[in-house]
Order: sequence, then structure tokens, then C-alpha cells
Amino acid sequence: MTQQHTTRIWDLPTRIFHWALAASIVALVVTAKVGGNAMEWHFRLGYGVLALLVFRIVWGLIGGRWSRFASFLYSPVRVLRYLRGSAHAEDSIGHSPLGALSVFALLAVLMAQVGTGLLSDDEIAFAGPLTRFVANAVVGQATGYHKEIGQYLVLGLVALHLLAIVFYVLVRRQRLVRPMLQGDKVLPAPAAPSRDDLASRAVALVVLALSAALAWWVSSLGTAAAGF
Repeated sequence: MTQQHTTRIWDLPTRIFHWALAASIVALVVTAKVGGNAMEWHFRLGYGVLALLVFRIVWGLIGGRWSRFASFLYSPVRVLRYLRGSAHAEDSIGHSPLGALSVFALLAVLMAQVGTGLLSDDEIAFAGPLTRFVANAVVGQATGYHKEIGQYLVLGLVALHLLAIVFYVLVRRQRLVRPMLQGDKVLPAPAAPSRDDLASRAVALVVLALSAALAWWVSSLGTAAAGF
């Protein structure tokens, strides 16, 4: 029988980020569609996603081995080889080359969506905290992108992400959901684990606190403007 190795791949901070972001995206879509007073929660959730994105960027530099961007920053040649069926031995440990493209695309689209949300104005009751720092033309462009383009890009990428998970689970028989819940993967060969001890989790908590403080400061810019 082939020996199997249980390895910590996804550290706890990465797992919490993943599920918190997923829940936030669902809540953002719901509050945007409901409108009205729900927009207050839409803004709050937007600031929450801003904090999560800042956290993930920092954690992508200092987090567990397989959460770092360096571990899934693949070259075009590596991606092509993966698509042709010549996968590298490490391609199935953390994010695969296609999974990595999905992660980077989703992070980029979410950053654009949050950024334009901070610059948007519905001309009724709600305006982003950064609208006072840019020209009206920029506010109009940001609002148009946020409402007419960005939200559909986010929904499209989320749908592709879910379809990819279904494909890998049902067709390739790879467990993707359980490792993101428990952190460990069963691998056919030994692999370097991600650090996920008390010290690293404490560092993650500090990074998250600083990210939340930054998001709060950005949100306070709108309150400051209202005070003038």
C-alpha cells in the first residue's frame, strides 16, 4: 500500500480569512440587492472586506508556507505544463496553477470593487468616504464600475471558483473543502508543512487588528467630511 502523509497545509488564519471572506461576499450581494437601510450594512461589510484583503496581502508575505504568494506564483510555462497534464509534484499540495490564477484574479477584482465602493456615490443617501478627495468625474466612473461591472466580475469569478471545486471533487476525486476546514491534507509524499503554532497565530491576530484599524480609519474619513 502507498504510504500517506498528513500535512498541515492551510494555517488557521488563512482558513478563517477564507470563510470570513466567503460569508462577507454573500452578505454584500444580499445587502446590495435589498438596498435601502441595508446599505448601511453594505458599507460596514465593505470595510470588513477591506480589512480582510489588507490582512491577506500581508499574510501572503509572512504567513504559513502554502499561504504565501511565493508558493503559488507560477510561471506561464508551469501553468501550460499543468494544463497539458504534466503537473509538477507540488502542484497539488497548496494552490494548483489554475487555483492560483483564480486566487489572484479574485483578490484583484475584490480590491477593485472595494476601492471603487469607497469612491462611489448613489446621489441619494450614501457616499464612500473617499469621494471628497477626487473629482466628480472620477466618482461617476467609480460608481458606474462598482454597480455595472465590478459586481458581475466578482459574481462570475465566485461562480467559476465554485464550479472548479465541484470539478476537482467529483471528477478528479480531490478533497478541497475538508483541508480548508481542518487545515490538513493527506498527501502521497512528504511535504514541508505550513507553520501554524500559537506564535504565528498571535502574529496573525496583530496583523488583523492593524488591518481592521486601517479600515476603520478609512471609514472615519467620511464621518470627518460630514462634520465640516
